[in-house]
Amino acid sequence: MKSKQPKPPIAVAPSTQNDPLPKLRATFFILAILLFLILTLSPVSTLFAAEDNEFAGERIVHLLQEPRHRTVHQEGDLYLLDVQINPGDISLPHVHDQPIMLTYISMADGPRDGQIGANIDYAHEAVTHKVPNAGPGLFRIIALVNGSAGNIDLQSDRPQGLSAEPELENAWFRSYRIELAPGEETEVQLHKLPSVVVQVVDGLLQVTRDDEVINELDHPGSWAWRKAGQSYTVRNVGGIASAVVINEGRF
Repeated sequence: MKSKQPKPPIAVAPSTQNDPLPKLRATFFILAILLFLILTLSPVSTLFAAEDNEFAGERIVHLLQEPRHRTVHQEGDLYLLDVQINPGDISLPHVHDQPIMLTYISMADGPRDGQIGANIDYAHEAVTHKVPNAGPGLFRIIALVNGSAGNIDLQSDRPQGLSAEPELENAWFRSYRIELAPGEETEVQLHKLPSVVVQVVDGLLQVTRDDEVINELDHPGSWAWRKAGQSYTVRNVGGIASAVVINEGRF
């Protein structure tokens, strides 16, 4: 009987045995599939796809480049906008990607007397939209845009000289409303943050700095900017009661 000899091992070419390329190709292929699934199924991609379809063929601009959103003042990451849309007009599609506070002067159906609103969700999720005005009135907002990271400590930078609680307060903005009878004047205010005084109803007001420089406000939508650390008073020098809102940009 012949004894069985063990079979010699099958030789494997060194180039095939040590070549890492097939494994790398397989890994990249799997990663590419996962990335495709993430992008196509994510809410953000769905939002952008919807916006692309909604505004297909239209010029899309950033909020700060929309011609009806006129930047009237800038300090660091803070932008003050005078937004005016005439009756029958509509804005360009524009992208919001920064928190914004809105002081409503008037809308299509009439005055808004300084109603305050804000949208801070734009800091986390950009939105593109258009704003129409069917009329008959002017759509006008004094808007404060804050491109900073904000400040979640709401007590760290409260101003001095204002006893009332703010009407709106969050990590990016703070807003006070002050109503003044004829001849009435506020206490001296000292803000640790940049602030803007916006007249919101008819009347005649003076915003006086500590160096006696005076800004006169004589119609709704007129405003005076004050730098951080600059004290001032607001006085009603007219013959009727009037009101302002004082808005701060927080960072």
